[in-house]
Amino acid sequence: MREAVQSIYDGVLDRNPGQPEFHQAVKEVFESIEPALERKPEYLDAAILERVTEPDRQIMFRVPWVDDSGKVQVNRGFRIEFSSALGPYKGGLRFRENVNLSIIKFLGFEQIFKNSLTGLAMGGGKGGSDFDPHGRSDAEVMRFCQSFMTELYRHIGLNTDVPAGDIGVGGREIGYLFGQYKRITNRFDAGVLTGKGLDWGGSLARTEATGFGTVYFADRMLGTKNDSFDGKRVVVSGSGNVAIYAIAKAQELGATVVACSDSSGLVVDEKGIDVALLQSVKEQRRERISTYADERASATFTPAGKGGIWQIKADIALPCATQNELNLDDAKALIANGVQVVAEGANMPCTPEAFHAFQSAGVLYAPGKASNAGGVATSGLEMQQNAARESWTFEKTDAELHAIMDNIHDTCRATAEEYGHPGDYVVGANIAGFTKVADAMLDFGLV
Repeated sequence: MREAVQSIYDGVLDRNPGQPEFHQAVKEVFESIEPALERKPEYLDAAILERVTEPDRQIMFRVPWVDDSGKVQVNRGFRIEFSSALGPYKGGLRFRENVNLSIIKFLGFEQIFKNSLTGLAMGGGKGGSDFDPHGRSDAEVMRFCQSFMTELYRHIGLNTDVPAGDIGVGGREIGYLFGQYKRITNRFDAGVLTGKGLDWGGSLARTEATGFGTVYFADRMLGTKNDSFDGKRVVVSGSGNVAIYAIAKAQELGATVVACSDSSGLVVDEKGIDVALLQSVKEQRRERISTYADERASATFTPAGKGGIWQIKADIALPCATQNELNLDDAKALIANGVQVVAEGANMPCTPEAFHAFQSAGVLYAPGKASNAGGVATSGLEMQQNAARESWTFEKTDAELHAIMDNIHDTCRATAEEYGHPGDYVVGANIAGFTKVADAMLDFGLV
């Protein structure tokens, strides 16, 4: 990094000690946007970098609740409202035991530029808790969500901050959260949360959107080489919402997805993942991925620690699990096995060393802020439907999503070309996302 930018980054480290995920996200953006800073030095003059790395507000709160045995439990809640330069704060809520301030700030910072790339009027934010709904009863999840919303409700609103779901927060959790919001406020503000049930303001295609969008983006990348998913061998990490619908769409486009995973291990199915069975195991029965192999004769299960998913030969790799899941050794294995495309379905699943290795090897690589923007894009479309009191068909919403993902791809590609880094989707995504936010901040003056 140039000296001025390095000094600002050092300031971020000093002001935010012990937050490695946040530091990593900031460094990745700062390293990519230097061509834009050289072209428009007013960004540095107006301290845009210092301002965009400092959240508008950071909300932390206690979440007490009672488990089924009558014991009082206490968790910590977060909502980081990072930037409203382009619209109300928008970003998901993550419920997972490893959630902390660093992870929420990394996610919120990424969300600023991801939302910018969609072209929709959305700022960036993120929230969540170190509560893990895994293994908890519906009643326990409900009590936790009600306690969480009892504090959160005062910080959100249609034109202020619109949360959605993320890891650990699906339709069940959104329902409990919205119910408590409605109960406390005595208002049916459908647009205050997205990812809602279809009977009370939700959008068709929202469940599928992140996974579908990742595949749409990757397919557009392949199109630049006059290629497609048809006949390709694909590996997808994870087995949650994003992974399941990435698998479904990739196979719809003619690929064979041969592996997926969860924290307990991975399954390999050379006949192609049976999406209906995977949904039954993971979404309906909430069981571990090994159950898939128990019920599918063509599948084998490998426990975690006995071999990684990225050792499996694939033409296309879609990391859809969690941050920093794919390291340099994994990247080297994929490259050696002939991978052509890596598109991130999760947030920052590739370490910096890994994505630099992909770029050096000529692998088409898409960062998550571009390739996994389909979820928040469709949340934005849900907000549009709520504002107009409309409900679109699945086909209309999916077509809008597809168009947005194609536009994000083309914007990233054109921006990388414009700034002298042809084919570099990281530079293209970061500069395109950043300059739109930075220009709005300049227009607003010192706020």
